[in-house]
Amino acid sequence: MNAEELFKTIFSKAKEYGLLEKNEGRNITDPKGNAIIRNNLLDISFNDGSAFFAFLSSEEETTGPYSDFSFVVFPDKKDDISACVVALGVGSSGFRNDYQLASLPGLRRLFLKLNSQTNSFFKTSFDDIESTSSDLLNEVKANYSLLKTVIESYKTVLPASQIVDFGEEDKALETIYNWLATYAKIRSWGTAAQKKVVETQLDKLPKPELPNEEDDTRRLLEQRKYVVLQGAPGTGKTYTALKIASKYDEVFFEQFHAETNYSDFVFGIEPNLDPDAKEVKFNKKKGVLYKAIKSAKDNPTKTVLLIIDEINRANLSNVLGPIFYLFEYQSGTRNVTIKIGDMELEKLPENLHVIATMNTADRSLAVVDFALRRRFAWYTLRPHEISAGSGMTFIKKVYNKFADIFFEFATDEELNLQPGQSYFIVSKDNKEQEMKERMIYELMPLIKEYLAEGYLLKAKDSFCDLFLKETGKLMYE
Repeated sequence: MNAEELFKTIFSKAKEYGLLEKNEGRNITDPKGNAIIRNNLLDISFNDGSAFFAFLSSEEETTGPYSDFSFVVFPDKKDDISACVVALGVGSSGFRNDYQLASLPGLRRLFLKLNSQTNSFFKTSFDDIESTSSDLLNEVKANYSLLKTVIESYKTVLPASQIVDFGEEDKALETIYNWLATYAKIRSWGTAAQKKVVETQLDKLPKPELPNEEDDTRRLLEQRKYVVLQGAPGTGKTYTALKIASKYDEVFFEQFHAETNYSDFVFGIEPNLDPDAKEVKFNKKKGVLYKAIKSAKDNPTKTVLLIIDEINRANLSNVLGPIFYLFEYQSGTRNVTIKIGDMELEKLPENLHVIATMNTADRSLAVVDFALRRRFAWYTLRPHEISAGSGMTFIKKVYNKFADIFFEFATDEELNLQPGQSYFIVSKDNKEQEMKERMIYELMPLIKEYLAEGYLLKAKDSFCDLFLKETGKLMYE
């Protein structure tokens, strides 16, 4: 395939996706068109390393420097193409209308779906047009010398790109179609029917496998012994911990709170409250950790699990004290012993496992220090679609509307705030009313709290619109 044939093939596919060309060469032929077409595939362009074709915003000029995002392809040769770079490019004039789009985390996430195992390159920030796409440039210099000059020229304005080999032409074209469909999506080209064609193309992209949270956690417990399940409200942290607990011989459970201390959790003393006692006496107070260790130590063939719910609700330094030292899954041989009541330990029993849960949405809680982080494996539970149990149903439509807002607007840190799947499980008999009430009395207050704390501010209008359409209620009167 030569460069002109590649352009015509991609141009034809773009029309299927809803592109309506505004120009032919330098002349405007349809003022209502939704894209400016640039085609620089002359012999001299390949000789000086400036060959490309691109689809630009309809507000750009037909020649000269341009602004904002474009879909651009750089073929390596005029005839018999062996490779090209397909990219989301930014015009050399920078941003005029697309800066807000560039700053949305969802744009990068959308293009990351195009990530292949090799030769895909993505900047950390898509609004960055100053730094060089170093990995792309280095790969081109090392293995695609015919593309070196043109990529050197555009090295700072390619936030997302992929080198496409034409060894298998059909596969190469399919890759370019995926990039084109993604660009058509962000530009919202075409009719409803054409948008459906775009979605059909993007649906071909491989979907990430949903993790098996229970199996993953079991494996971590076998390898690391101490695991923290972290996630937003409703992601099933405690539910998962309790399911895993069913496989253990003995289970201990403790929920931390702000007043939890060492004597509550580990070991202490408490006054004898017997009213008939003639003098004040103190009894040993065996905390749940002491009981779990004792059980595991006295019964080495038993499997023992300790569940610590909401581990970051307490001051962990005060609660754990010197016991902190024992939470080391690779302890080796030690000469230091820690005393817990009548027990002296160099390490925790091998048959004792610990699962802790942590709510990532509650930022007012105690910070977990780095030393404790090193001693636990950390597993994040993400919201995902599920099959509800008997008599219940999962409201997929509403769940996806929330997920789409978080996908588009949430930073990586704010993704940890997305309400989990349990919020969207309601009874089959009264599903519409139950889901509406859950949105009004549970989800709306949660989202308003996020906004009040300064999170997801760019998504405020989208949330207001969602709640109004689904419940008829205003978020703010």
